[in-house]
Amino acid sequence: MRTVELSDDGFLDGRLKILQPLKGFRAGIDSVFVAAAVPAEASDTVIEAGIGAGVAALCLLARCPGTRLTGIEIDPAAAALCEENAKRNNVLDRLTVVRGDLRDMPPGPAVFDHAMANPPFHDEGKSTPSPTPGKARAHAFGEKDLHLWGTFLHAKRRPGGTITIVNRTESLGFLLSALDRGFGAVTISPLFPRAGAPASRVIVQAGKASRAPLRLGPGLVLHGDGNLFTPEANAI
Repeated sequence: MRTVELSDDGFLDGRLKILQPLKGFRAGIDSVFVAAAVPAEASDTVIEAGIGAGVAALCLLARCPGTRLTGIEIDPAAAALCEENAKRNNVLDRLTVVRGDLRDMPPGPAVFDHAMANPPFHDEGKSTPSPTPGKARAHAFGEKDLHLWGTFLHAKRRPGGTITIVNRTESLGFLLSALDRGFGAVTISPLFPRAGAPASRVIVQAGKASRAPLRLGPGLVLHGDGNLFTPEANAI
């Protein structure tokens, strides 16, 4: 019997209906935008670190019919909910959830075309833990963990594949350091809450073993008048 109270949330203008805990970690637009940034095509394979309830994964699978995705999830309840959400949205045949901590998993083999992640935002030991276990685990994150996630995802991708990560702007230095070895063609795309405001999130994408230089993309303004999404953000 399920003991956690859930909400039934719509994503992609109602194309997806996804169950999430009312209390604890809840995915939002970060997951939508990181999924939209992955350059996956039909028949590609994708791995996601920290799949949670599956919001980013299901957004990507809805956009890319034929793509198959494998997600790693440490929380058994979140992993089970992800599988339920995949079944509700008719993509269970294209999604596999692996239960476990990626820090304890062997890095190889490199079998995926793309990798993506929405790592926790708060530094372990530098913020007050949430009383909700799932949220506390999702948000407790040491500085070295970005390097571990980067190394793991790097090892899982085929030559020529991409890695796409969304995180807070303050973590950009750690993200670039995590992608320093074995990566190239790094693109930084800021997400601005509104015009004239500093970017609150960045999407960082890198190619494997590429010599192309780092590039700063134009970014995206999320909200306009009345706190409504801009036409560009709403289209995503």
